[in-house]
Amino acid sequence: MRKIIFMGRSEAGKTTLTQAMKGETITYHKTQYVNNYDVIIDTPGEYAETKHLGGALAVYSYEADVVGLLLSAIEPYSLYPPNVTTMCNREVIGIVTKIEHRLAEPAQAAEWLRLAGCEKIFFVSAYTGEGIPELLEYLKEDGDVLPWEEAKARDDGYS
Repeated sequence: MRKIIFMGRSEAGKTTLTQAMKGETITYHKTQYVNNYDVIIDTPGEYAETKHLGGALAVYSYEADVVGLLLSAIEPYSLYPPNVTTMCNREVIGIVTKIEHRLAEPAQAAEWLRLAGCEKIFFVSAYTGEGIPELLEYLKEDGDVLPWEEAKARDDGYS
């Protein structure tokens, strides 16, 4: 699976999405430092919110194949300036989180991500699971077998 780094404001859902993608139970956990997992790099929101820490995100982006800019569907504004994706020499995708929230405005969040330069945008809910399979499928490389593919193979009697 291609490695992705999650960047975004505090409470955008980076750690929760990481837990959902790993199939873990969703529990609140404040990320205090960069967590570099096998295929996911989870960063603290303060790195994106603070000019002096933003350089660390640039350095860590070199460890990833894909940069994921997260924006919560309940945000009143976007943290990302127009065309910020040009600052990166990696593929950059947009990820709209918290789409299940009663106050969610996913179309507005997607528009802000498009203005930032994201051409590919995913809509996800870590709580309902919506959009997670599509994101995992997008990051999949040749030879990777995703959990639901393994289950289908067992159900079809192929394993």
